[in-house]
Amino acid sequence: MYKNTLKRIASLVLKYKFSFMLSLICAFLYTLSSLVIPLITGKAIDFVIAEGNVDFQSLLRMLFFIALLALLSFISSYLMARLNNRISYLVSRRMRDLSFSKLSKLPLSYLDSHQTGDTLSRIVSDIDNLSDGLILGFSQLFTGIMTILGTLILLFNLSWILASVVLLVTPLSFFVASFISSRTNRMYRRMAEDRARQTECIDEMVRMDDEVKIYHGKRKAEEIFDKINEDYAASSFKATFFSSITNPSTRFVNSVVYALTALTGALLAINGRISVGLMTSALSYANQYTKPFNEITGVIAEFQNAIVSASRVFSLLDEKDEETEGEVEISSSEGDVAFDDVSFSYNKDQKLIENFSFKALSGRHVAIVGPTGAGKTTIINLLMRFYDADKGRILLDGKDITSINRQSVRRLFGMVLQDTYIRNATVRENILMGRSFSDEDVIKAARLSHAEGFIERLPNGYDTVLSDESSALSQGERQLLSIARIMLSLPPILILDEATSSIDTRTELLIQNSFSHLMQGRTTFSVAHRLSTVENADTILVMKDGAVIEMGNHKELLARKGFYYELYRSQFA
Repeated sequence: MYKNTLKRIASLVLKYKFSFMLSLICAFLYTLSSLVIPLITGKAIDFVIAEGNVDFQSLLRMLFFIALLALLSFISSYLMARLNNRISYLVSRRMRDLSFSKLSKLPLSYLDSHQTGDTLSRIVSDIDNLSDGLILGFSQLFTGIMTILGTLILLFNLSWILASVVLLVTPLSFFVASFISSRTNRMYRRMAEDRARQTECIDEMVRMDDEVKIYHGKRKAEEIFDKINEDYAASSFKATFFSSITNPSTRFVNSVVYALTALTGALLAINGRISVGLMTSALSYANQYTKPFNEITGVIAEFQNAIVSASRVFSLLDEKDEETEGEVEISSSEGDVAFDDVSFSYNKDQKLIENFSFKALSGRHVAIVGPTGAGKTTIINLLMRFYDADKGRILLDGKDITSINRQSVRRLFGMVLQDTYIRNATVRENILMGRSFSDEDVIKAARLSHAEGFIERLPNGYDTVLSDESSALSQGERQLLSIARIMLSLPPILILDEATSSIDTRTELLIQNSFSHLMQGRTTFSVAHRLSTVENADTILVMKDGAVIEMGNHKELLARKGFYYELYRSQFA
């Protein structure tokens, strides 16, 4: 998995080949200038300590070359950093775009079975970690490899004895770095998981702040967070500790290399095998040779963290998309819906809907009632193809909906849900929800849904900016906006899932009148707990434990004095 993650990161980086190649050229120029400077410095020293008069002309020429190379080193280093930053941020942006796009392609089953905080952590924190790791990784990897190769070549040209001393001790540095990094990777993965749990906990507490305060759950919430925070602190400490000892360990090995090189060089210089200037150059190269190991191991923690974070993002991107099987595209429907021996359960070990059959003719109003957990919303999920039936068929105008493209199916439905989603946008944009309609259409929809009154009282009317956490709207007003969305379009099939649950009785009557107008000629499925809202339905399905136990209109069901009768009496007795 580690190699696969690296390959995928490399494929993303190579999408920006021009910047990548420029960065490599800058890395080459930076390394070349850094390597040549010690060589010229050694010659300059020989000019100074040579017997007889100091060769000032040659010395000045050497100093001039050193100044030029230092300038080249500075410019190339600056450009390389800018290019690496650009590549890193472009890759991060690309991964965020892919991740955000992936969210719209994931099946509802994935979002239902994964914690929101974990998903958010992958898209936000993990991609940030990847960005930080790439910035450091690019800068150190390019120059490090070139410096190691360049110094070895120059050292062998200067003295094969000194080069051999440096080369013989190198494996020890590799062993120390690999030993520690192999353990660091596992610890950073654990740290990423704990960070995701912490994000989920914070997200949950923010969303449930009012419930926590009402039920005096502050202390318990703090205990839960403290436990998660302690786990995160422990895993972070272990990962950081192991990664932090890499640099001192390799520095110790590098100091040994430098000391052995200095001792060997001094003995060679005393015996006249090499000049003092050459020994000085060799010591500089020995230091430069070991420096990349220090730099690379110094950022190994960030790089390991980046790889782990990248693998978590890639695992999200690798999730199976919602299947769009079905080649049939339809733009209109008569509204005839039939369930033919349908069975379904979210958990295959726990049965829910078994052998359900029912037919709703075009233009009919079908109400679905029953206690919590009876399977009412599941029927809606199956209709919308958020989930597919395990057995049996759902027919739309006689066609199996699995033969119809999912998006094509969903365009035929208009939904008003109990939980209302408000975008971080204006009132107008919240009603439009990405569709193209005129301002007159928006105002008409708001009027039909009885949302026009409170909208006009807002500071900027239809241009007032709202958000999902905004306290500017009551729950009832939020639901009126949701109803206005469906009033704006004319879908052949309506789904009303507790559509008026948060609205006062007077407004509910007005909304019901609007719905009556909207429902004319359209097949309507309404899920309700308040039985007063379904008394005029053509057919009422009474569900219990995933099965339809009664069916009929309001009067017929009351006359039978069965389960529906008991439900009705419990609300109006």
